[in-house]
Amino acid sequence: MTVDSSVVGFITVIFISAVFTDSYSNQNEHIIVHLFEWKFNDIARECKEFLGPYGYSAVQISPVNEYAVLEGRPWYERYQPFSYDLASRSGTVEEFKAMIKACNDANVKIYVDVVLNHMSATLPPNTKGTANHTALTSNKVYPAVPYTNQNFHKTCSIQNYQDAAQVRNCELVGLHDLDHSEPYVKTKVINFLNGLIELGVAGFRVDAAKHMWPDQLKQIYNSLNDLNVEAGFPKGSRPFIYQEVIDYGGEGVKFSEYTGMGHVTEFKFGKELSRSFRGQNLLKWFRNFGPEWNLMNSDYALVFVDNHDTQRAGDNTLNYKDSKQYKMAVGFMLSWPYGTKRVMSSYDFTNHDQGPPHNPDMSIKSVTTNPDMTCNNGWICEHRWRQIYNMVRFANAVKGTSVEHFWDNGSNQISYCRGNKGFVAFNLDNYDLNQKLMTCLPAGTYCDVISGNKIGNRCTGKTITVNADGTANISIGRNEEDGILALHDQAKL
Repeated sequence: MTVDSSVVGFITVIFISAVFTDSYSNQNEHIIVHLFEWKFNDIARECKEFLGPYGYSAVQISPVNEYAVLEGRPWYERYQPFSYDLASRSGTVEEFKAMIKACNDANVKIYVDVVLNHMSATLPPNTKGTANHTALTSNKVYPAVPYTNQNFHKTCSIQNYQDAAQVRNCELVGLHDLDHSEPYVKTKVINFLNGLIELGVAGFRVDAAKHMWPDQLKQIYNSLNDLNVEAGFPKGSRPFIYQEVIDYGGEGVKFSEYTGMGHVTEFKFGKELSRSFRGQNLLKWFRNFGPEWNLMNSDYALVFVDNHDTQRAGDNTLNYKDSKQYKMAVGFMLSWPYGTKRVMSSYDFTNHDQGPPHNPDMSIKSVTTNPDMTCNNGWICEHRWRQIYNMVRFANAVKGTSVEHFWDNGSNQISYCRGNKGFVAFNLDNYDLNQKLMTCLPAGTYCDVISGNKIGNRCTGKTITVNADGTANISIGRNEEDGILALHDQAKL
């Protein structure tokens, strides 16, 4: 087995506990958008033209290292690594570097989705990777790293999710499970991540973190370099890390084992929002939404309504196909002071495996936009929907405020203030909402940012008059396009 010269140094390292609460932009009110399967050139343009101006703080991009080229080019091929070389359908290394610079210049950080738990599954012998490398996957030999079967756990499949050792040492759906207790493997992973940091990325979404031992992940995280000051980050800034840990309760692996090392995905958040906005639970109960609902502490929760996995799961998870309820759920997420928020940006799909929109040669299609800023060419771009980008602006306008004057009608009509800076109301009942409600806003005339925009000194949607006592007459008809209304102090005429 070939060993990097850096392994020797690695073995003698004494790990110092990094303070991940000081990670760069580790505020709970910054907003990530997942531009799933986008090309680097499109992301660069989007950062400059849309994400920066409309208040998005960061982009989660799809895995960038070499992965298996599979028949039909399904989305999940990106989660079957062949090497740590930068080679993906999203573009060249030069385009990747240009994207990072363009986004950093627009004050939009890049978070890379990284696959550290495993390499590919066993694939046909002629399968090539996106950098044109081959691998003897049946023997767990990946020459481009290089890894041999000595670098992997013994072959076994996860049969019992109550057994934490099995979850972490056996293969997830046949994907060859790396042994991170080996210094050699840890070093390979660390070098990969540090290479991305050197290029100017600001953090990582760690795929399948629940399938890796927390102490081994901690050693990896603590060995990462500070963010690159030449990319514009303050000296001593640490990478922002959020770990995929699917914990709905009742399994051997608990989210709490990972919260000391970075943020953790709170899957129960989207599940509960989907249930409620599908009418399976009453909105009135949302007045204490958070840890009292058995959710993790807000300070380390990464929250979302749907992600690239759950929107394909075939369960009750809301996605873009349920547009009215979906916009309400995302609007609630963006208006409620809990967790670091991630907005999903999808492409249209009709089956679970379907990859991104592509040309006849299987290259990914460019994202194109319409005059109303929505997307076409097969791209959904929920982050560009008026109801969502205006709630991103709402979230930025009400930073640092708490929920006040929560009102409900005993059913599925609710409203609340965010300090004296914002007000939001929802109607999921099968009858109209017509109510005089406390908005907490100063007297004046405001634009509802859901039904339209504030352009100059006029509203393209509803206009709401707030009285001297902070109340206003709020109306949301049951048959309106949107079941949500939102006001904030920056939308005042």
